[in-house]
Amino acid sequence: MNSVSEPTVVIVPGLRDHVADHWQTLLAGTLDKVAIVPPLERDGLSLTARVGALDAVLADIDGPVVLVAHSAGVIITVHWAQRADRPVRGALLATPPDFETSLPPGYPTTGELVANGWTPIPRRRLPFPSIVAASSTDPLATTRRVAGLAEVWGSRLVDLGDVGHLNPAAGYGPWPRAGELLDELLDLTGELAR
Repeated sequence: MNSVSEPTVVIVPGLRDHVADHWQTLLAGTLDKVAIVPPLERDGLSLTARVGALDAVLADIDGPVVLVAHSAGVIITVHWAQRADRPVRGALLATPPDFETSLPPGYPTTGELVANGWTPIPRRRLPFPSIVAASSTDPLATTRRVAGLAEVWGSRLVDLGDVGHLNPAAGYGPWPRAGELLDELLDLTGELAR
């Protein structure tokens, strides 16, 4: 792939924002063309602020982009995609949480998520190719709910097996499969662009 057509990979973190040993941070360190949606210290749980931050990062990029989202970053991405007019070549959407059901202690309550605009989760086809990477043991969403979201988004579902929430607390740090799925997505979107 030549560097002119090589997309910029935009990392969309979840609610925990930047974590040095998170697989997204480690993946970003291996890429030539990458941008990361910055942490939001002031706006807390505001979905509007987080969608705005993603939009601002994308506005600063010329050329094609691919999104790599994790957890709440997936929900940010699908909300952004419902009203965005900027083309995206594709998205890797890893372990989306189910914000429409109660989460474990230490996470926002359903009421807090509703009050900050996170629900309902959009259920329309995404305007770009996507891969949803799902965990069979995610404490934030059942496999069935994630499979249903992947279907309505028009995403290819990849079952990762027992990976928890695919974060440092679940032992991920490095996640080599992220690079493989990103390459697969780039191959797919490259074929579509031809």
